[in-house]
Amino acid sequence: MAEAVIRAEGVAMRFGARTLFEGVSFEVRRGEVFVILGGSGCGKSTLLKLLIGLLAPTAGTLSVLGEGIATLEGEARRGLLRRIGVMWQQGALLGSLSLRENVMLPIEAHTALPEAGRALVAAAKLGLVGLGDATERLPAEISGGMLKRAGIARAMALDPEILFLDEPSAGLDPITSAGLDQLILALAKETGTTFVVVTHELQSILAIGDRCIMLDKEAQGMIAEGDPRRLKAESAHPTVRAFFHREAL
Repeated sequence: MAEAVIRAEGVAMRFGARTLFEGVSFEVRRGEVFVILGGSGCGKSTLLKLLIGLLAPTAGTLSVLGEGIATLEGEARRGLLRRIGVMWQQGALLGSLSLRENVMLPIEAHTALPEAGRALVAAAKLGLVGLGDATERLPAEISGGMLKRAGIARAMALDPEILFLDEPSAGLDPITSAGLDQLILALAKETGTTFVVVTHELQSILAIGDRCIMLDKEAQGMIAEGDPRRLKAESAHPTVRAFFHREAL
């Protein structure tokens, strides 16, 4: 079994008197595609923010690549953050820059490569996601699916060990979404990168997920963990079954 690159033990998140979730424990193994799923308001995006260090948990412990990301400071924190990449739901590209220039930004911020070297790396990453012919286009000139691919290219600019994707299929038509799923699988296989994907898109979950956890708003925590295909076939939990079979409760 591959080593765990993320460990969560008894993680809770509260906002004042409101508990979003508690008692969340799981591991993410190196090289797998791990999915965080659940309905609206269950805390998926908040858990993502905990995993990348934007928020600190109210209780419990969380380690990423062997480090307590919530407590790291200074250069140690910056060093860990250079080992992970994030693609936000809308791509978060700068509209005034070309795709190549967008991908070059983290390379310029975190390496000493000259401009020519940065441009070569950016072009290579865009080629990796199928945008080799669009490097000089602006974000406003490309489709929603291409924006997501460009966001992935930028997130991969520093060759991260873990890549976090926030709702990668949101707003895409079924054909474009399926193409993005295939890209994620291909990148995981070719690069060995660990993917952590936050989504509620059922078809994507079943297509790409090696393992998953499911959060639930009413339960204020995890209600399932495992292979999503097995959960669909075997889970007796009414909410899990309703989710995977698209049934009303």
